[in-house]
Amino acid sequence: MRIEAVHATPGFSGFYFDDQRAIKRGASQDGFAYVGEPVTEGFDSIRQAGEALIVDVELEDGSVVRGDCAAVQYSGAGGRDPLFQAEEYAPVVEGPVAEELVGRDATDFLENAELLEEMVVEGDRLHTAIRYGVSQALLAAAAEAEGTTRTDVLAAELDTEPAEEPIPVFGQSGDDRYVNAEKMFIKGVPVLPHGLINAEEKIGSEGETLLEYVEWLVSRSQELGPDGYEPRIHIDVYGMIGEIFGAPYDRPEVVEYFADLEEAAGDLPIQIEGPMDVGDREAQIEAMCELREGLAEAGVGVDVVADEWCNTFEDVQAFVDAGAADVVQVKTPDLGGIQRSARAVQYCDGTDTRAYLGGTCNETETSARACAHVALATNAAQVLAKPGMGFDEGYMIVENEMRRTVARRRRGRLETEDEVTADD
Repeated sequence: MRIEAVHATPGFSGFYFDDQRAIKRGASQDGFAYVGEPVTEGFDSIRQAGEALIVDVELEDGSVVRGDCAAVQYSGAGGRDPLFQAEEYAPVVEGPVAEELVGRDATDFLENAELLEEMVVEGDRLHTAIRYGVSQALLAAAAEAEGTTRTDVLAAELDTEPAEEPIPVFGQSGDDRYVNAEKMFIKGVPVLPHGLINAEEKIGSEGETLLEYVEWLVSRSQELGPDGYEPRIHIDVYGMIGEIFGAPYDRPEVVEYFADLEEAAGDLPIQIEGPMDVGDREAQIEAMCELREGLAEAGVGVDVVADEWCNTFEDVQAFVDAGAADVVQVKTPDLGGIQRSARAVQYCDGTDTRAYLGGTCNETETSARACAHVALATNAAQVLAKPGMGFDEGYMIVENEMRRTVARRRRGRLETEDEVTADD
């Protein structure tokens, strides 16, 4: 089935773009907004509305499939592509991108998606958000043309065995870390709550506030969760442990703090994302390895999750090769085409590193659903509930897409088995 047309419509994402550099330089909040001047190129204000570019791909039978171009909340930071402005990039999708794709066979998903990775327009590669969104539409086009699920298309292209059950979903609480965690408990979310521990008042000058929060998570989860509920605690500390304790990270006081976190978590598994941020990839890998070695020598069972300086496919490879983390986050919009996120998860296979298929709160329901298929096709360790920071909506979108797909695939197998039995 051929691709007939490609259209692009500017729209909104599920959260906001924030000028991370301005915030780190001390910009103060005024309600939900920030006071001060932006410093990152492209920003008109420190916090501004998140944008998405809705991509419609028309097939020769008249069907239309979608993908959404989206970028992370902290766009333009840490070596990422510049701020994604939908109006600016719509002509690129409807122009050079469409010219390359129209007439191609929709069933050739991987070939079509990789074509975008190699494209150069006016001397530059396509923005990661464009590669991300258009590849989602191409995946949906292949599934539509083949009459199958996006999970099955990816699994066939990448030679994987899809998961038979939904992947554990990781809920993120935002700053409302108590109320949103309680929502997660009631729904029995398997991995939680993110916590957004990005300032000293949230962790405590000696880490005491975070310890109290972990203890609360344990006790409250047992009060509100379903029978037998044993969630995995996942806290993102945005480098604050490094801010409090400093390097080196295998010192007794640092290891002792992680032991305290393990004790606070009781029988529940716990993992800490972004324990430090030391300024560049190589130094970050060295610091993470140092911490892991210290924890292993002391027998402390707290896993560490790579986030800072682990943005691209090549970054994921570097962290995994060095054994710098128990878990790596695959930040889907930063990798470009959605097939590259799938390959990043695959890269963890056979290693001691688990893959967390993450992304950003600043995506859309369309990109979130596409990522649910990546998680299933690659059997990721966990997948982020997105978009937004309200928890419920993102959890519903990702969890339901996986359940819907698992059920459809199961029905298909049963129908095939019935046909074989009838033939016999």
